Amino acid sequence: MGKKCLNVSKYFLFLFNLIFFLLGVAVLGFGLWLLLDNESFTVVINNVTSVKVACYILVAVGAFSMLMGFVGCLGAIYEIRCVLGLYFTCLVLILIAQIVAGSLIYFQKEELHNQMSKVISKVLEGFSNNNTSTERAWNFVQKNMECCGWTDHEDWKVHQVIKNSSELLFPCSCQNVSMTDTNPADTDPENSWLCKSKTADWPVYSTGCSKSMESWLLTNIGVVLGICVAVAFIELLGMVLSVCMCRNFQEDYSKVPKY
Repeated sequence: MGKKCLNVSKYFLFLFNLIFFLLGVAVLGFGLWLLLDNESFTVVINNVTSVKVACYILVAVGAFSMLMGFVGCLGAIYEIRCVLGLYFTCLVLILIAQIVAGSLIYFQKEELHNQMSKVISKVLEGFSNNNTSTERAWNFVQKNMECCGWTDHEDWKVHQVIKNSSELLFPCSCQNVSMTDTNPADTDPENSWLCKSKTADWPVYSTGCSKSMESWLLTNIGVVLGICVAVAFIELLGMVLSVCMCRNFQEDYSKVPKY
């Protein structure tokens, strides 16, 4: 029975850590992309310190996850008790860190909102015809969540092209289709992402994207909590499997490869 438990634990622990390693690769790659993609994110990152810090945190988390996955696979394959003990300890620390991070996010909601406002303001100020990843993402958010700007459409009036134009220009992704069904706005020939308004009032969505995102989170809170619970369950499962392995094998250092 002990041998069977050992084999099952070994298989699932290896599979779990392989996924953990690949997830770390993805997070590390995403963090490096944010830092190094000159066309999309460099302007925002260089001007908002908190975003730059967040990128470095992503890189660190990805690297640590890769290391954890490697250590877990090594401990599972070669049945090294001290390595599995280290792995178990790291999982406990990660779980504690997640609880602390969740608490900080909950109690620092206003500060996070303010920091997010700064980030979006930089994005809106630097919007152009370059069609970068950031710009495509923001256009997608405005169009699909039916919102305009961060607080409201007035946020766009800081943009130099919109501010200095003799015509009434507004972002096409903000256009409220129900207000322009019979008379759609024309696209500005020099800036394809801007449309010309025929009236003093822009035919755009009145809701800011911050409110739309909050509404989306409230609507999908069950999914978000489900993902958080699933992640915590997987981590607890990793702890249980590592303990099960430690209790059911005799440590044999002859299995460790020698280089």
